[in-house]
Amino acid sequence: MSYPTSVKIVEVSARDGLQNEKEIISVSDKLNLINGLRQAGVKHIEVTGFVSPKWVPQLADAKEVCAALNTNDDTADSHVQYSALTPNLKGLDAAIESNIKEVAVFTAASETFNQKNINCSIDESFARFEPLIDKAIGSGMKVRGYVSCVLGCPYEGDIHPAVVAQVAKRLHAMGCYEVSLGDTIGVGTPLAAKKMFDLCAEQIPTDQLALHFHDTYGQALANIHTCLQSGASVIDSSVAGIGGCPYAKGATGNVSTENVVYMLNGMGIETGIDLGDLIKVGQQISTILGRSSHSQVLNALYV
Repeated sequence: MSYPTSVKIVEVSARDGLQNEKEIISVSDKLNLINGLRQAGVKHIEVTGFVSPKWVPQLADAKEVCAALNTNDDTADSHVQYSALTPNLKGLDAAIESNIKEVAVFTAASETFNQKNINCSIDESFARFEPLIDKAIGSGMKVRGYVSCVLGCPYEGDIHPAVVAQVAKRLHAMGCYEVSLGDTIGVGTPLAAKKMFDLCAEQIPTDQLALHFHDTYGQALANIHTCLQSGASVIDSSVAGIGGCPYAKGATGNVSTENVVYMLNGMGIETGIDLGDLIKVGQQISTILGRSSHSQVLNALYV
């Protein structure tokens, strides 16, 4: 049995982690979070989303956050890839103005979830993506694709892995350099995760597939582990496990970066991330949010 020698961690706390928080987090606190992650060795950070402030008030400061990242010598780092979510051309134009070099689009493997979440079918979402992806690539940007509900949907239940593979294949064919497979409500278990990943890997190189597993039922690390055996080498995670899915009752959100790094360290898999520094970042953002961390590793090791 072989595992990758190194894994790319994509840190999603600043966007996916914070976007559902009711209390607005200050720009300075967001910058401290991002800068702390960078200093801990995180090289890929999703920093914000250029979305309607009406629907996601927490991200209304996207331009301000990006301007600070691009102009502050303390946080600017050519070795760190900052990315942002851009659901439409208006969002992409704002990302271009903000000097973001990587953007992300999102759809789902569930027709019902897509209709509830972005008010269109899967096919219609791809029709929206086409001009956006073309313009982004034409502007010298990288585009990442997210697929939601890859292991289950709050409305449709189980999702057939072949459907996930086809949606992922379409995103890749349109120009997404990486496709993130999201267990949005965290219902997946290891054998189902492996079957889904293996089918996607028949369509897309494994190093261009990412795992975005939520930990609602405590299965995220087990699911990640089994996919590592199939060649997965990109993992989305969120420091302190912040974030959650509003469609999943009791969802604890993203798998915590501390838990992932601890597991990978124990397996001898390189991430380039300092766990001690990461734990400090997780504790700081947990304090700001006024609650305990969802990371068992942080809770065990933080002194």
